[in-house]
Amino acid sequence: MRRVIEVRDPDDARLDDFRGLTTADRRPDRPGGRGLVIAEGVVVVRRMLASRYPLRAVLGVPRRLEELAEDLAGRTAPVYACSAELMAEVVGFHLNRGVLAVADRPVPWTPLDVVRDARRLLVLEGVGDHENLGSLFRNAAALGVDGVLLGPGCADPLYRRSVRVSMGHVLAVPFAPLAEWPVGLKWLREEGFRVLAMTPAAEAVPVGEFAGVERLAVLLGSEGPGLTSAAIEAADAAVRIPMAGGVDSLNVATAGAVAFYALGTFPG
Repeated sequence: MRRVIEVRDPDDARLDDFRGLTTADRRPDRPGGRGLVIAEGVVVVRRMLASRYPLRAVLGVPRRLEELAEDLAGRTAPVYACSAELMAEVVGFHLNRGVLAVADRPVPWTPLDVVRDARRLLVLEGVGDHENLGSLFRNAAALGVDGVLLGPGCADPLYRRSVRVSMGHVLAVPFAPLAEWPVGLKWLREEGFRVLAMTPAAEAVPVGEFAGVERLAVLLGSEGPGLTSAAIEAADAAVRIPMAGGVDSLNVATAGAVAFYALGTFPG
């Protein structure tokens, strides 16, 4: 690992990329900040280092930096070491994970990039909760989903909380906005995908019936309201997860995981 730079002053300007993570209008991972991508904890930082995201800097307590020494070998970005107390003063809260990394956003994928070689896609409408979004990306990575397309009302997958909840998998799963809505779903169908709209409606078809279809896009809506009627009408079929009586729905990330498992997307 390159030489670690010890920092003792919380006002050191070199730490500005990590500063004020609890202040909404200053947070560096938000549009009002600098649009940076922030990874928390050894596992997520490791995934950032293995990703296409250009590393800017790493900040951590010595013990966590030591765990990352092999991963940081040969990197040119600065690595800053500090006490847990100083880190808390800089970021605005005590960080149990003890290490942060910051990267720039690379050139974004286009919808065509995401779709081109995919067999299984996740398409989202109105998923504005960062934790649900992060969980969806984690489940997508685990169950062999090739990419994610974001319809209207979706949060930014690269916000710090989404990156953390995804365990860094959002940095590996390709995603892009599907700006024209719901016309974009027609484009997906023209690209050879069967579009399945998830709904708890009793008349919907059990999702597992589509397991043998070559190219599938699973459409999920926000927690609570679910998909709009326009999105459901633009899909090839409305599908559901059969459930025990008295339960009307699942958390959106859980529903996505069950659907993709039923569709046989997982490796092996």
